[in-house]
Amino acid sequence: MNWTLALPELALALSGLAILVFGVIPKRDTTFPCTMLVLGAFLLAGVLVLAQGEGTAFAGQYVADAFSGFMKLLALAAAALGLLLALDWNEKERLSRFEFPVLVLFATLGMMVMISANDLMSLYLGLELLSLPLYVLASFDRDNGRSAEAGLKYFVLGALASGLMLYGASLVYGFAGTTNFDRLADALSSPQDVSNGVVVGIIFIIAAMAFKIAAVPFHMWTPDVYEGAPTPVTAFFASAPKVAAVALLVRILAGPFSDVVGQWQQVIVLASLGSMILGAFAAIGQTNIKRLMAYSSIGHVGFTLMGLAVGGESGLRGVLVYMAIYIAMNIGAFAVLIAMRRDGRAVEGVEDLAGLGRSDPGMALAMAIFMFSMAGIPPLAGFFAKLYVLLPAIEQGFWLLAVVAVLCSVVSAYYYLRIVKVMYFDAAKPGFDARPTGVSVVLAGTGAFTLFFFLFPAPLLAAARQAVAALIG
Repeated sequence: MNWTLALPELALALSGLAILVFGVIPKRDTTFPCTMLVLGAFLLAGVLVLAQGEGTAFAGQYVADAFSGFMKLLALAAAALGLLLALDWNEKERLSRFEFPVLVLFATLGMMVMISANDLMSLYLGLELLSLPLYVLASFDRDNGRSAEAGLKYFVLGALASGLMLYGASLVYGFAGTTNFDRLADALSSPQDVSNGVVVGIIFIIAAMAFKIAAVPFHMWTPDVYEGAPTPVTAFFASAPKVAAVALLVRILAGPFSDVVGQWQQVIVLASLGSMILGAFAAIGQTNIKRLMAYSSIGHVGFTLMGLAVGGESGLRGVLVYMAIYIAMNIGAFAVLIAMRRDGRAVEGVEDLAGLGRSDPGMALAMAIFMFSMAGIPPLAGFFAKLYVLLPAIEQGFWLLAVVAVLCSVVSAYYYLRIVKVMYFDAAKPGFDARPTGVSVVLAGTGAFTLFFFLFPAPLLAAARQAVAALIG
């Protein structure tokens, strides 16, 4: 039992318990120091991930390798950026309570357990440790009807996804005789001998994971939850949990279920096609930016699944690169949303951005960079994200996926560029309130990464290649 491999998770769990006690004992407001302590805990966990060895622990239920390290660092970065965005927002919306950063910490701990899961049991443990704090975060603004509705919808549908996961895991265990990924790979090494019960179990597990990443047809919760939840929570939802769920899907499908690819590949292809098409067309008529970003995230999930459907070293590397770039673009766009505050009141309509190019040129430029990048316009990072999943699809003969992806990119460009048009060419509205420092820092960092990625792509590509090599051996 090499428990030292799990030091990042243990450090995060113990830090969370200590910060919880620290937040409860004093009589004064401890939100800011608790947030700083959580950010420090994320930094400590990141350092431990970088220093982590490779191997399995806890009787094979936990695995540490280059793939888990890469995805954990992405999840930690996304969680830290989301928490930084929440600082000023929560204070102005009178939601400044120390429980918020602690909930984000425990959700992140769940993500890290998911990413390192090497057994269906540890997978479910991580999934629930992630989900339970998210239900509370969605309804954190408890006096707001929309937030309460978002939390309830997310809870009901999340419980359904958990049931699907458990049922699929029980089928796989019943027909294959094990829940360990390594032993499952051995049991499924002869596809012709695989029971139909195992195949049905795999499909149920994929369905549960599709809910977590908001892939069609399990996307129905996304627009309402994104719109109703507090904006920093939406930013967190749209980035960090997706990293963990995508990592888990990749580990399962490229690991124990890789030999039965013919049984699940078409399911991933259909989910990819449906997500890209719905994300492109459903966002066209949206006037609320949070709902628009919800459909946009569904479309981006479709591109991610395209790399997973293609598989192989190049396809999976494309998935990892896409997730890293998507997090930067997405968090940056939500930073602009959080800064949209007029006379102390948060606004979130597309028309509220009118004239931003004149009233706040810096924020308008950052938003234009993110929108052009999401549309896939070169030389921004989003272009390369789509390129690295499109090329393997073309090389492996997935022409339908590639053609639909290109057409959907063209359609989605309409609503991304409409935001740019509103900012620079529509009649100006009164300017927004002064931007918080944390939001400006996130805008500058994510904007610089998105704009200048084409100059220094090698480190990310090398890390993604190393992560995939550790996964598929």
